[in-house]
Formats: sequence, structure tokens, C-alpha cells
Amino acid sequence: MDKYRDYSLTGADGQAAIASGLAGGTWYATQIPRQEMKALLQRRDGPALRDTAIWFGILAVFGVMMVQTWGSWWFAPFFLVYSIFYGSCGDSRWHECGHGTAFRTQWMNRAIYHLASFMILRNGTLWRWSHSRHHTHTLIVGRDPEIAVMRPPSFAGIFLDLLHLRTGWMQIEKLFNHVRGQMSDEEKDFVPEAQRWKVILEARIQLGIYLAVAAWCVAIGSLLPAMFIGIPTFVGAWLEIVFFGYTQHAGLREDVLDHRLNTRTVYMNPVFRFIYWNMNYHVEHHMFPMVPYHALPRLHERIKDDLPPAYPNPFVTWRDEIWPALWRQRQDPHYFIERRLPAGAGPSPALACAAE
Repeated sequence: MDKYRDYSLTGADGQAAIASGLAGGTWYATQIPRQEMKALLQRRDGPALRDTAIWFGILAVFGVMMVQTWGSWWFAPFFLVYSIFYGSCGDSRWHECGHGTAFRTQWMNRAIYHLASFMILRNGTLWRWSHSRHHTHTLIVGRDPEIAVMRPPSFAGIFLDLLHLRTGWMQIEKLFNHVRGQMSDEEKDFVPEAQRWKVILEARIQLGIYLAVAAWCVAIGSLLPAMFIGIPTFVGAWLEIVFFGYTQHAGLREDVLDHRLNTRTVYMNPVFRFIYWNMNYHVEHHMFPMVPYHALPRLHERIKDDLPPAYPNPFVTWRDEIWPALWRQRQDPHYFIERRLPAGAGPSPALACAAE
């Protein structure tokens, strides 16, 4: 199959996006009165402190049960739940604390951010800049370093990510490159030169911790320490990275300055929302990325009439849209899901350009 686009950050498509002005364009945003927006932007420590205490409490309870059942079949279900709250909650906490909005107190954001980055095999400094670029150039080919599903999609890669093997292995490769003081040209494209030493230092600290865990396992002749640190990432990150994560953008339109057309909002039950930290309100998050996670449901209610209808739940989203779209894109990488704006919604720059 012919190559569809050049998704690399140093290739022709990225340069074309810059030359055309797409990479520096103005994104559509629903108009909200200043006072309402100010209230939505209000940061508080309380919700994140509560949720973090619950998160750590769940990890502690299931961690104790893992120790108690080590060596028996009962270990497996406790380990699975622990891994989901380790890997998938780690990813959502990494995300929100990376925006600096989860807590009002910034050292709390930084502490949880770097802890969560370690838990999901990410270099916090590197990914802070990567995610900033993702928000600036969402699904703009050649500019967004976080396009999870490229066209045509790799079903083998999706399957491997169910055990975090594709993404996890990529992070391990980056870890060892950074430990040696090496950064790729793509990484240098979005990480400022003055920040690169932090990438190297953080990688060396992380590797030191993993080596200490490995030494602990050897010293006691047991894999149990690695069942708490390291292995859970590969067992439990799938819920956030694949099942939840692909609902964000997979199969949607590329190269458009309107998050209503390239991003989804999906309703979820309270347990999923706790794990995901309300990132299911993803159109809202991309349109107003500085609104804290606990205010996203209120933001959704305020602007939902300007957005395409939210999906009822992730299961329906996968069954009716994501999976069929990815399957079709295997043969037709130009295909994308066309999101329909409701009557009375603000005009989309993309649709206006298409009409011309």
C-alpha cells in the first residue's frame, strides 16, 4: 500500500503545514463570557487531593492483597486491578498534572506529574513539551508528535499496545538513548535546547530506580518487587492508552483547526471517569485546556449545544465508529469520520474553507 502521509516531525508534511499557515492558525473556540470562563478556570487543591488519596488508597489495599496472595491464583485478579490503577490512572494523572491544573498548589502538580511519568515509562520533561505541541497542533500531520493512530492504521500495533508492548518498548528505547545523552531530531524539534539536560537527568534517575528494583528482585530471589513497580505498566495501561485513549481522536479528520471535528467527547460511568480524570470530555479539554478536570462536566453543559453530540459510552463508540473507521482506513487512508455540527453551532473554519 502506498504511503499516505509523512507523520514525522522533520518531514515534508510538517514543512508544508508551516508554509501554508496551518501550523500557526487560529483554533475555533466557543464564545463564553469572561466571568463564566474565569469561574471555570478556578483551580482548587481539594478535588485533586481527595482523588489522589483515593487513588493511593486503592493501590495500597490491592498491594497488600497482592502480598497476601503471592504464589496463589488469587494473586492474578488483585494484580490486574492494581495494574489498571497503576498504569491507567498514572497516565491520566500525568496528563492533567502536566497541564498544571489538577492542583492549585504547583509543587503538588509537579510531584504527581513526575511520579505518574515514571509509572508509565515516560520522561516527564520530554512529554511536557510533546504534549504542549499536541495541543498547539492537534492532528496536524507532521507537527503533532502524539497522533496515536496514523493512516493506514497498524492493527498489529494496536494489538501490541493492549499489553503496552509497542508504546512501552518505544519508551524503553528512548530511555536508554537519553541515558546516553542522545536525543532524536524529532525530539529536538519540540524540546527547547535549554531544557534538554533535564531530559537526560530524568532518564538517568528513572533507570537508576528500575535497576534498584531489579537488584531487589535478585537479592530476595523473587519477582514480587517488580510486580509493584515496572511490570504493572505493561499489564494495566491498556485501559487508558487504548480503550479510552483512542476515543479521543482515532479515525477523525486531520489538518483542521476545529477540535469539534478532530476530537470526541464520550460519556462514561463514574468509575471510568475517576480512572480517566474526566478526559472523556475531550473536545472541551482541547478547546479550553486550562480548565481543571473537575470543571470539565460544567464546561460541557455550558458549550454542548455548540458541539457535535457526545457519544453515549466508549463501548458504543468503539463498536459503531472507531473500529469500522480504522478497518476502512486500512484500504482507504483518505477516509475519515465527518463530525456533524448541530443547528445553530458556530461556523467551522474547516467547513468554510471547504465551501469556498
